Amino acid sequence: MGRRVFSREFKLEAVKQIIDRGVPAAQVARDIEVHLTLVNRWVREHREDTTQAFPGRGLMRPAEADVARLQRELRRVTAERDILKKALGYFAKDST
Repeated sequence: MGRRVFSREFKLEAVKQIIDRGVPAAQVARDIEVHLTLVNRWVREHREDTTQAFPGRGLMRPAEADVARLQRELRRVTAERDILKKALGYFAKDST
């Protein structure tokens, strides 16, 4: 059995039942046949940022995308620095 994928609307409806209607998270989890920890995570994500919650499959929030971009750039710059260090060491040996 593969991993189940839930739409943004499905998650928002489950969260709305908990937040707006006051239905216990355990009851919502049983009703939609999802583990309680998953429902609690949806609620936490929604409370952290209601407009950017559940961006979609494989998509990141803008802040997460910036962090990922900066991490890639840091890896590239670190590799360039290491190459330059090695080259400097190589040429320093030749000059002596």
